[in-house]
Amino acid sequence: MEQATRGGEWWAGVKALAPMLLGVVPFGLIYGVLAAGAGMPAWLACAMSAIVFGGASQMILTQLWSAGTPALVIAFTVAMVNLRHALYSATIAPALAPLPRRWKALIAYLLTDEAFAAMTRRLADDGERKRYRHWFFFGAGFSLWASWQLSTLAGVLVGAQVPRDWPLDFFLPLTFIAIIVPGLKHRSHVAAAVVASALAVAAFGLPHKLGIMLAALGGIAAGMLMLGKGDRDTQTPARARGPASDDDAGPHIAREPSA
Repeated sequence: MEQATRGGEWWAGVKALAPMLLGVVPFGLIYGVLAAGAGMPAWLACAMSAIVFGGASQMILTQLWSAGTPALVIAFTVAMVNLRHALYSATIAPALAPLPRRWKALIAYLLTDEAFAAMTRRLADDGERKRYRHWFFFGAGFSLWASWQLSTLAGVLVGAQVPRDWPLDFFLPLTFIAIIVPGLKHRSHVAAAVVASALAVAAFGLPHKLGIMLAALGGIAAGMLMLGKGDRDTQTPARARGPASDDDAGPHIAREPSA
């Protein structure tokens, strides 16, 4: 096996994320166009991409902004949408435990849906690559961050020239459908998606887009209920797996993560 290096692992992370940029770049363009169409200042739209750095939450925030929703409702809704990041963090945390705080803060900031998908592929790595695994995480997260900032800026610049009566918001649900549907692999996933979709349609008329929060809570409840009823189709009982191996104890990282 080729000897691992910091630069090599960083570049490997960039390459692992590259195929996902085919979906990220158009998403960023649409966000930028919608933000400009909603009357959001260009500097604020770009600042959101740098600070919030969350496609789904930014899209929803833009819709709430254009509807004149109170700031407190916007903040609560965006927080609800981003709750999934707590699960991502819990999965990645053991691999980052020995790292200095600056590395933890950097990777936490760069942790998104697509970056998480790339990072999880390296959690079980052993040997030399394991020592520089955080550089892989950095490369994957940075490539997505950079493409998101550039595509947002391009969308904002283009959006200023797009007539406001164009129904660009129609692409928003289509984008989310394309992201979500491939991930519906268990009954609990399907139940959460179906219930959330039904509640979103039924509660569409609620003020301040509160139907979004209702749909999110209902979808989570439905998924957890289905999971509690035995959605274990792809899981193997512990006894059938035999004695626990080192891999069962969770991801690890070498205790010498040179900066």
